[in-house]
Amino acid sequence: MKIKSMLPRSAFTLVEIMLVVIIIGALAAMIIPRLSGRGEEAKTKVAKSDIDANLATALKLYELDNGSFPTSAQGLAALRLKPSLSPIPQNWNGPYIEKEPLDPWGRPYVYVSPGEHRQDYDLSSRGKDGTLDKGEISNWQ
Repeated sequence: MKIKSMLPRSAFTLVEIMLVVIIIGALAAMIIPRLSGRGEEAKTKVAKSDIDANLATALKLYELDNGSFPTSAQGLAALRLKPSLSPIPQNWNGPYIEKEPLDPWGRPYVYVSPGEHRQDYDLSSRGKDGTLDKGEISNWQ
């Protein structure tokens, strides 16, 4: 007659589970403080990318089609909808962008054409604090 050997069941003990939880907690305590300031840094980089590449490309395409950049009164809305304000572009071939151009903080970009800092146009974001003097991200800096 054969007797089945009683093998111990494989399972985690409470001590092992507690040890894993403590290790994960210690790792989180070391990593989270290092990542805490990265959110604002990432938003700043997104705004700079929008200003220097995404919106700049759309504005250049608009200018190629129409011979000039949208006026300050027409604003960046001219990249989504054909302007009804003078000068009305005759060769508008948009939309040049798909959605309303908002900075990463949810505010509209500041657009001035002709520019005060550059000849063609000035484009900036008010940054985290919402002011044009401190924390501003622009195409002329």
